[in-house]
Amino acid sequence: MTAMAHEPLTQAEVLLEGFLALDTPEGFRAELIEGEIVVTPPPDGDHEDYINQIVKQVIRRSRTDMDYSGNKGLKLRSGGGCPKDHVIPDGTFAPTDLRLYRGADPWMPCDGVAMVLEVTSTRPKADREAKRRCYARGGIPLHLLVDREASSTTLFSDPENDDYRQLCTFPFGKQLALPEPFAFDLDTTDFL
Repeated sequence: MTAMAHEPLTQAEVLLEGFLALDTPEGFRAELIEGEIVVTPPPDGDHEDYINQIVKQVIRRSRTDMDYSGNKGLKLRSGGGCPKDHVIPDGTFAPTDLRLYRGADPWMPCDGVAMVLEVTSTRPKADREAKRRCYARGGIPLHLLVDREASSTTLFSDPENDDYRQLCTFPFGKQLALPEPFAFDLDTTDFL
């Protein structure tokens, strides 16, 4: 039997294989964002409180019934010859009737995701910029960013290529209108 020659792996393939083989400590999460492996520690209580307040409002007030995941890995189209971005939003919302999470792989495509949520953490620049570009490239219709340092909430919408064409920012304490399929005003009074 003759050994078959294998095609050499590209740098992007090696990076992706290394990323997928990572064994992070419990509570930490690893993401592959724009060709960089990013490992983040468990979030603090305030970070989780913002998420909790938003999730409760979305579940109770959305016009369309929504499912939520706080740890759903998304495979997103990347830019610049990098492997696909593998990002874990702080929150992912999808219409319940899609049953998007049932049977999904740990890293699923983002088709059907209505909105992702990010709350700034130990890497605020990645939360504000790199992840925003990833979500726009993936075509996710809405990206909600809670910026703790700026004390503001921003809704990005209308994704095109590497960014969103529209954004709306309000300081904490103001209401932020979420469009369909949510169709309610997100109350940020308790963010203060």
